[in-house]
Parts: sequence; structure tokens; C-alpha cells
Amino acid sequence: MNAQKETYRFGELGLSKPVGKAIADMGFEEPSPIQQRAIPLLLEGHDIIGQAQTGTGKTAAFGIPIVEKLKPRGPIQALVVTPTRELAIQVAEEISSIGKYMRIRTLPIYGGQSIDRQIRMLQKGVHVVIGTPGRLLDHLRRGTLRLNSIQVLVLDEADEMLDMGFIDDVETILRATPPDRQTLLFSATMPDEVARLARKYLNNPQFVTVSKNNLTVPTIEQVYYETTERNKLDSLCRLLDTGEINLAIIFCRTKRGVDELTAGLEARGYPAAGLHGDMSQHQRNSVMRQFKNGQAELLVATDVAARGLDIDNLSHVVNYDLPQDVEFYVHRIGRTGRAGKTGVAVSLITHRDYKQLRLIESMINIKIRRCPLPSVAEVTRRQQEGIRERLVRIIEENKLEQYMDIIRPLLKENEPISIAAAALHLAYDLNPMDSREADAGEDGRGGMVRLFITLGRKDNITPGDMVRILAEESGMAGNLVGRINIYDKFSFVEVPREWSSCVIGYLHQSTVKGRRISVELARGRQ
Repeated sequence: MNAQKETYRFGELGLSKPVGKAIADMGFEEPSPIQQRAIPLLLEGHDIIGQAQTGTGKTAAFGIPIVEKLKPRGPIQALVVTPTRELAIQVAEEISSIGKYMRIRTLPIYGGQSIDRQIRMLQKGVHVVIGTPGRLLDHLRRGTLRLNSIQVLVLDEADEMLDMGFIDDVETILRATPPDRQTLLFSATMPDEVARLARKYLNNPQFVTVSKNNLTVPTIEQVYYETTERNKLDSLCRLLDTGEINLAIIFCRTKRGVDELTAGLEARGYPAAGLHGDMSQHQRNSVMRQFKNGQAELLVATDVAARGLDIDNLSHVVNYDLPQDVEFYVHRIGRTGRAGKTGVAVSLITHRDYKQLRLIESMINIKIRRCPLPSVAEVTRRQQEGIRERLVRIIEENKLEQYMDIIRPLLKENEPISIAAAALHLAYDLNPMDSREADAGEDGRGGMVRLFITLGRKDNITPGDMVRILAEESGMAGNLVGRINIYDKFSFVEVPREWSSCVIGYLHQSTVKGRRISVELARGRQ
């Protein structure tokens, strides 16, 4: 077993300057646990068995060593085998980002895309191929993919490939690669068939395990709000304008994200300060002084920059971006609700975040509550209530004589209520955001949309089963489900528009009745 315990920053891993710069551009400051343990071993040339789930940062754990080992002018030198096209695309994008300063060319290969286009790209030359077993075999049989120069082979989510019946195909692919290759196998679980595959094809592998079984979560309220990437800042502002968030740390995934969000909040008049790893100690001390003395009520930070901060009376922790690792999520939200006080952890979720949200929920064994964003009318009402409370306090304090000298002459020609309203208009802006801008992306709220789901009569699915599955997986009330049409191999289901992204995010590529299903917006009229 690998007993390596050191903690590294990326700069301490001996990476080349181009790779280090690319990682910095991506905004990652410190390796996740799987990256800390795997990268040094892979750079030394060891075969690896990594027991880690999606969301632990394992793509960079093998992507960084792959890029470091590549020769920019060579043929195909690395192959990553994945169970799904979605994962193939995701892995290709991340390796491409890691290798962008070395001009590394990646190509995702999967079914459902034109094979002629893939053949043309292979003929032009690529360094890393990422593909699903069926389409990789298709290219091998056609002779359009040659694996004789492969130096590194990765089997990603091997247990998923076993569940989907791909193990025989994977073995065929393995036999087409050189025997002296470096082989990496990543799997969330280690069933017997995957263990047999590892024994047969890996050479004296090192074991790297990231255990999530003992994650403990503080007893604080956890909620999430659905938004879009384009409207994320406006959604955050709408939450801030309700007045419930008093003192908060807002977490971004990258340093660039911290800078952009801090600037966006300041431009809208919110007292915010940013904190990340590129700041000097003097800048860091200045930011913390602002936060602790109340000049800045919102601290926007990366995970690494916020480490070691001990701040009392935090009302909220906000995940503006979900973290890449579940442990980071637990560390983040544990900063509120301390010393017996109440606290709230808020996450802003876009369509692409639902897979990571589902992983977080499964690892911490808690269903995070979905809340609707407050409407513009509700934000305005909350602000009005706050103003009324302030006015009552000011009247009770009875320190108004100098202001009465201004009002008395106005009473001769104006109604008292008009003078009071004008004073409020002068002091407060009760329209913090244009309603059309605030509601962008939410047109059709209350309307129904139709989803296409690859579950049907052959899966012994009834309308009642469908309602139960949708309700249990997404958290949507079962009585919100509309018309259901079940056919032999698929179904159409109506759900409220505002729940559609949530249902797709939770159910698409999940396992139901023992098999992986697809969920997407239905096309055309059915």
C-alpha cells in the first residue's frame, strides 16, 4: 500500500513551467488528496490503482503526469478509456487545458459523433485519445487508430465500465497496446472482475485510496438555489438583498473567479473583499482587517486562501462555485454554525453542477434542500420591512431636532406623507435591479416542459414508478409531475419548467433499475 503522507502544493511537485503555468491559469492552488498521492508516483513511472470517485480531482491526477511525459511532435502517446461520452469530453477538455502551453492535441472519440470526422482528426495527428470502448474498438478494426506508440493507458471509472458490460472490450483494447506501457486504473469500487483486470494487466501497481466514508458534516442548514452561469451574479445579489446574509465567506473555485466576483459585487455597492493565493501577506492582512472590523461584510475567497481563518459570527457560507472535492465542501461549510450558533450553507447550482451535487449528497449522506430564488417583489418587500424597522428605531431614539428644522418649512405646502416618502426616496434605492434583468432566464416560470427519459415498459415502469423516481431523485414534489406517456423503451414526462434542469441534472446518466439512463429535453411535439 502507498503510505505517502506528504502534503504538496502544485509548485512543489517538480512540474515543468508550461504545465505549472497552465494549472495556475486554471486557478488551482493546491492538489486534492488524490492528486497529492498519485502525481509523484506517476511521475516516477509506477502503475497505479486509484480508488476514487468522480469529484475528487482524479482527472488532473492522471492528466498532469500524462502531459509531462508527452513529446510534442510524437504520435498518439496516451489513451484514456472512459465509460461514457460525457466523461470522454470532460477529460479531453481538462487534459487540453493542462497541456495548452505545450500545444498538446487531444481527441475525444465516442459513438453518436461522425466517425469520418474522427478519422480526419486522427490523420492530422493527436497526442492523447480519450474514448469509449465501443468506438475505440470500431477504429481499431478499421485500422484508423494505432496504439503501438502508447506510453500511458488510463482506465477511468473501471467499475462503471464493468456495470455497462465493457470489460471484454477493454481487454481487447489493452492487448492492442505495448506491454511496457504505464497503466493507471481508477475505480470508485473494486469488484472482483476489476481486481482481476488489475492483476492481469498492471505491473507491480501502487495503491492510492481516497476514502470518503468518514466525512462528518456540521449540523447546519444546507440549501441550494438553481441559476444559470450568465445570471449567477444577479442571483447572488438577489439573495444578498433579502437581508438575511449578514457576514459571509463566498467561495470561488479559482483566483480569477475571486477577482471577478469581488469586482462585480463592489460595482453593485456590496462591501466585499477578495482573498486568494496570489496576494502578499500585507494585502492578506489588510483584507482580514476590513472583514473583521465590518468594512467588508463579504469575504470572497478560494479554498486555500481561506484555510486557517478563524472567524466568529459567520451567518452564511456561500458556494458560488462548487468545489472539485467533496472534502473541500465539508471544510467550507464547517466555518459557519460554530460554538452552538446557527449557520446556513448556500450553494448556487447551474445545470452542469448537478452531478457534483449528487456526489456531495451521497458522500455526506444528506439531501440538500432546494429553494426557489426570491422574486424581485419579495426582495423589495424585505427591504421595505428593514427600512420600517430602522425608522422605528430612529424615532424611538428621538434625536431628530436638526432634521425637523428642515421639514417644518415644507409642511406649509406639502402633505407630511409626501415629505416622508421623498426623504425615503432620497435615502434609499428600492429598485436594486431591473426586473427584466433579474428574471432573465426564468421566462415561462410555472409552465411545463416535456422530458425524454430512456425508461419504458420493458423496464416494468408504471406512471406511479415514474413519479416516485422523479420525486425521490430530484426532491421535486410528486404532485408537480404532469402528463406521463410511457412507451416500450422510453417515456415522455411533463415537469414544471423551473424544475427541468434539476431533474435532468439529477437523473441524466444515473442508474435506475440496474442500468444507466438518459434524460433530456424532448425535441418537437409528441
